Amino acid sequence: MGRVVMYGSVSVDGFVADEHDQPGPLFDWLSNGDVPLDESGQLTVSQTSYDYTRPYWDQIGATVVGRHVFDLTDGWDGTPPSGIDHVVVVTHRPAPEGWDPEAPFHFVDGVETAVARARELAGDRVVEVAAGDVGGQVFAAGLIDEVRMDVVPVVFGSGRRYFGSVDAQHLLAEPDVVIAGNRVLHLRYRVRR
Repeated sequence: MGRVVMYGSVSVDGFVADEHDQPGPLFDWLSNGDVPLDESGQLTVSQTSYDYTRPYWDQIGATVVGRHVFDLTDGWDGTPPSGIDHVVVVTHRPAPEGWDPEAPFHFVDGVETAVARARELAGDRVVEVAAGDVGGQVFAAGLIDEVRMDVVPVVFGSGRRYFGSVDAQHLLAEPDVVIAGNRVLHLRYRVRR
């Protein structure tokens, strides 16, 4: 089975969105370079960020998100972002009315079920878990192997936390990757068990 990785862009003070659910400048690093990150040509990063991010994105077999993120993005119009094969949505509600049943989205109840389904779908590829409330729940359940952060030089002061409402101490190993891109610091930590 592949690794389970919690991932997201984050402010220096630990937020993935402001208090109005807006990412503000958290994704500016995805458009401040001259190297296309994907086929759309809309994401352009520095060569350093490309060399770090593209190989990781290519390893992702499934992504786990919460219903809140799914709703905010309108389910990416039924097409998983960044070329990901499957999206597993943690929700207590069914798929939206009129949702295309052929779209590679899977609606499940509970984070343990979501990770199990994502692992099944991803095979030996990476299962990515979006940072935030659901990511924090997966982290607190001990199901995360690695934490990746794209730290952006902005302070929000309040908003949605990277680790959600995790309320206990968890130790991470020393960062094994620290890479400075244009207006972003890429960090990777292994989770200590």
